[in-house]
Amino acid sequence: MEFGPRALGARSILADPRCPEMRDQINALVKMREAFRPFAPAVLESKTRDHFELDHPSPFMLETCQVISSIDLPAIRHVDGSARVQTVHPRGNPRFAALLQEFDRRTGCPILLNTSFNMQGEPIVCTVVDALMCFVRSNIDVLVVEDFILERSGIPPLWAVQAEQRAETSDASGEPIGHLVYTLL
Repeated sequence: MEFGPRALGARSILADPRCPEMRDQINALVKMREAFRPFAPAVLESKTRDHFELDHPSPFMLETCQVISSIDLPAIRHVDGSARVQTVHPRGNPRFAALLQEFDRRTGCPILLNTSFNMQGEPIVCTVVDALMCFVRSNIDVLVVEDFILERSGIPPLWAVQAEQRAETSDASGEPIGHLVYTLL
């Protein structure tokens, strides 16, 4: 599991930062928090300078800088034009870097919105059960755990009822999962 206060691409909710409604959608349907709060971008380290006023790696999402991208990035740009950037290098996080490279290849955008995989008032997911419960209770479209993909349409209706009951009565605890958990909106 990642160490520290940020989701650094392992237990993350990922989304297209170019979609104007994405920040509001995640805030309202998943995070249940104030609509003005921005989300952070994860960017391929090699393309950082094309999109952000940042001239050095920032792999832990600890610095803010100005967005200078020619791509409109409303889901990750704060009202003052800044963003709290995470740079991703293939050496440090090969799978997340490969995902960013593929997104760039398909869209021309080497950036993804990246926020922690949890709902308001809950810790970041730690187990397969945590991931499934958060996925079922939220409005996330796709859950990826290691090499397994679960789409929202594949969730049995009874799971939603059971997830809510479980959330109300106990901590969800199960087997630890690997570090390769993504959710996509």
